[in-house]
Amino acid sequence: MTEHSVVIAGGGPTGLMLAGELALARVDVAIVERRESQDLAGSRAGGLHSRTIEALDQRGIAERFLSLGRITQIASFGRVPLDISDFPTRHNYGLALWQNDIERILAGWVGELAVPIYRGRDVTGFAQDGTDVDVELSDGRSLRAKYLVGCDGGRSLIRKKAGIDFPGWDPSVSYLIAEAEMAEKPAFGIRRDQKGTYALGKLENGRVRVVLREDHVGQGGEPTLRDLREALIALYGTDFALRNATWLSRFTDMTRQALSYRDRRVFLAGDAAHVHSPMGGQGLNIGVQDAVNLGWKLAQVVRGTSPESLLDTYHAERQPVGARVLRQTMAQTALSRGDERMEAVCETISELLKMDEPRKRYAGMMSGLDIHYDLGKGHPLLGRRMPDLDVVTAKGPLRVFTLLHDARPVFLNFGEPGGFDITPWADRIETIDAKYIGTWELPVLGAVTAPRAVLIRPDGYVAWVGDLTQLGLDAALSTWFGPPTASATATATTYAVTRSSVETT
Repeated sequence: MTEHSVVIAGGGPTGLMLAGELALARVDVAIVERRESQDLAGSRAGGLHSRTIEALDQRGIAERFLSLGRITQIASFGRVPLDISDFPTRHNYGLALWQNDIERILAGWVGELAVPIYRGRDVTGFAQDGTDVDVELSDGRSLRAKYLVGCDGGRSLIRKKAGIDFPGWDPSVSYLIAEAEMAEKPAFGIRRDQKGTYALGKLENGRVRVVLREDHVGQGGEPTLRDLREALIALYGTDFALRNATWLSRFTDMTRQALSYRDRRVFLAGDAAHVHSPMGGQGLNIGVQDAVNLGWKLAQVVRGTSPESLLDTYHAERQPVGARVLRQTMAQTALSRGDERMEAVCETISELLKMDEPRKRYAGMMSGLDIHYDLGKGHPLLGRRMPDLDVVTAKGPLRVFTLLHDARPVFLNFGEPGGFDITPWADRIETIDAKYIGTWELPVLGAVTAPRAVLIRPDGYVAWVGDLTQLGLDAALSTWFGPPTASATATATTYAVTRSSVETT
């Protein structure tokens, strides 16, 4: 039986990102993927939001995506585009890039990190105990791991076998999506009627991307070319001499979320944990962000740095983010319908979103830049993404995100050099004395008071903000990065006792 520290079921964007995160932390991780290659049938999802681009930038790989995609303002709510070009981020835009390109780039990165991928097979079952998970594969092989993560999509076998409930709402509408060849020139563009939105778009090589609302919710089974032809005739009055479909699938607005993202040694991420309408292009993005949240925590527990209780924070932090996405995609599905009453609602929302504050709030939500993990009361930075500041250090000027390329935590001291002592955690946290001249500004919130020091988690979120009193610093260090090392604690204690003796002499 082959052993790994972590086995990931599913090699899509979420699984690949998680594998990369774990490999950076030098954790023995492997992926089980049913496809023989990374190739996808069809283009699938088509964009990265700002916070996802930031997460890739934190790992030093954003340029790989930016060089292939098209920078544009992709955030929107309902039918209203949300411009984020005035947001205080280096990536105040979205990126139009098809999922097959996204996966190919991520797979290349994971390959550079030497992550093994068991291709052409599925996970068919597993059994977990207090120390391990035995994973059964479709080829009869077995793997043993400390943890198993289901990144295996909305029909997740891992979720079902773990017995995790998946409550939510049944679909109210279904769509056919295809890439097709047509002999006649189609009617390109987006249309809508009382039941929803549909569209035809131009692809390379003369193909057409087709997204068609169905009259009735599609029930099971793979759609056929006949279904596609009939849907075209129903909506356009012609099938445009449809000749062939190189890819044909069906999706719905079914909306569900796992009741728990964890069952002991088994975790869920991406579509395995939450499914919803693709309105707004959120699914791939929050899946990648699930992976970035879980990866460093899992790595620290595997390495014995942190207790297992750290893993409970994954559900606590990511479940509310997923729940919010579910609610706003349900709202957007309703807004896509074109009857007169919904047109009136859309006009009202459009007027509201032309105002600056509502625009910023919704744009922050759609872009992922407003995510706020509840880490308690304090400075507005606490629990929010660290800005990618241009700071000056002893090594010269650098960007904050470059300090996160290795997925390690960072302590940034903006006060006097050496003003903070985190020696008991020095083996796992990089300390940088830095200077920054400029305004500290957060998306949606605006300008905030400049902090004296910040503790940044590997996922780029701020775990502690403080001053020279160091109030709560040791607690934050222990909570997120494990207890202090015994030798360092002893050294610090000896130093304190010696210093006290000198001062009283």
